[in-house]
Amino acid sequence: MKKLANKVALVSGGSRGIGAAIVRRLAADGAKVAFTYSRSAEKADAIVAEINAAGGSAIAISADSSIAADIINSVNKTVAEFGGLDILVNNAGIYIGKDFPEHTIEEYDQVMDVNVKAVFVAALEAVKHLKAGGRIITIGSNMAENAIGPQTTLYTMSKSALQGFTRGLARDLGPKGIAVTLVQPGPTNTDMNPDNTEQADYARSRMALAEYGTAEDVAGLVSFLAGDEGRQITGSWVTIDGGFNA
Repeated sequence: MKKLANKVALVSGGSRGIGAAIVRRLAADGAKVAFTYSRSAEKADAIVAEINAAGGSAIAISADSSIAADIINSVNKTVAEFGGLDILVNNAGIYIGKDFPEHTIEEYDQVMDVNVKAVFVAALEAVKHLKAGGRIITIGSNMAENAIGPQTTLYTMSKSALQGFTRGLARDLGPKGIAVTLVQPGPTNTDMNPDNTEQADYARSRMALAEYGTAEDVAGLVSFLAGDEGRQITGSWVTIDGGFNA
């Protein structure tokens, strides 16, 4: 039997990049998977068709992670479709990089709404359904512990907030048998962060392994944390960055 058989997962921002890899991996490991998307409807439909054709179960839900009502609706749709919820993966995120004086309050709201508030709202709704053995896994960034250069203040602040959230929520949900973890990827080859640019060359020069990670690397770690092997890991984070922060 596959290790996540009879489990139900919800992944935010699952139509491309790391999110899509997580959706595919959880489905391959036996979970029924719902995931949200905001703009990539065709990609979302293609992933659903791919998983269902392979004998899995998946649905795509249109949702804007900056809107609390959309997040709440995505949890409720998942439960209505699959009969419960066991694994919440908060993956959706945005980056706005500017010199600090050029930022606006509106940009602060944009980044914090998606990168922090959405995680809080999703967890708040999910705990109504999660039982003992449940998981809340959030995708953060190695930049929570390493502001790699200028124009990163707003993003770094938002990702650092997830560390405090993970610690506190683990304490709150520990008595219920629910584990809460944070995954902090570093340079990862996706369409938004390709490994063949000058910026990528610089990133590799700072990495111990000097090699970009893949979305599948991150998905494998999420699968581990979601399974029985990860049951004793809570209130902490795992940085998967090829040694960038070493």
